[in-house]
Amino acid sequence: MSADLVQRLENAIETVPNFPHDGIMFRDITPIFLDHLLYADVILNLAEFSRGKVDAVCGIESRGYLFGIAVAVAIGVPFILIRKKGKLPPPFVAEKYDLEYGSAEIEMREGQLKPGQRVLIHDDLLATGGTTEAAARLVQKQGATVSQFSFLIGLRGLQGEQKLAQFDAEIHKILEY
Repeated sequence: MSADLVQRLENAIETVPNFPHDGIMFRDITPIFLDHLLYADVILNLAEFSRGKVDAVCGIESRGYLFGIAVAVAIGVPFILIRKKGKLPPPFVAEKYDLEYGSAEIEMREGQLKPGQRVLIHDDLLATGGTTEAAARLVQKQGATVSQFSFLIGLRGLQGEQKLAQFDAEIHKILEY
C-alpha cells in the first residue's frame, strides 16, 4: 500500500469528537468525495486487493455502497446490496445480529449470489464486526463463500478482526485508528 495514499486519506478524513455520542471519535469520510483523484486512488487500492480473487462484491448499507459499487465495476463483477430490514422486496434472506443495546437485522435478495461464488464484503469501517459478521452469514446462507473483507478504516481495540477470523478470509484495511 502506498504511504502517499495513506497520508492523503489521513489529511482528508476529518475527526469529529463526541459525535454521535460523548466519547466517540467520529471519522468523517465525506471529504474524500471532494477530491476525485483521491477517490479514484482508493478504488484502485481496493480493486487491486480483490482483482481475480472474487466473483461478486457485497456492500453493506449504506456507506459500503460508496466504494463497493466502484470496486465491483473496476474488477468486472456483480455488486449485491446488503440492506437494513424492510428495504428489499421478497424473496430475501435475513440475518439478525446483536448491537451494544438491542439488535438489528439485515437482508439480501435471495438468488443474487450463486452457490460456490467467492465474495468480497465491503464496508467503510470495521469496528466491532457485528454487522460484517451478519453479512458474512447472509453470504453463507446463499451457498457462497466469503473470501475477502475490505474496509477503508479499521478501528483498533474493538475486536472486529477477531470476530471475522471464523470466516478464514483475507482482510484489507487502508487505514487504522
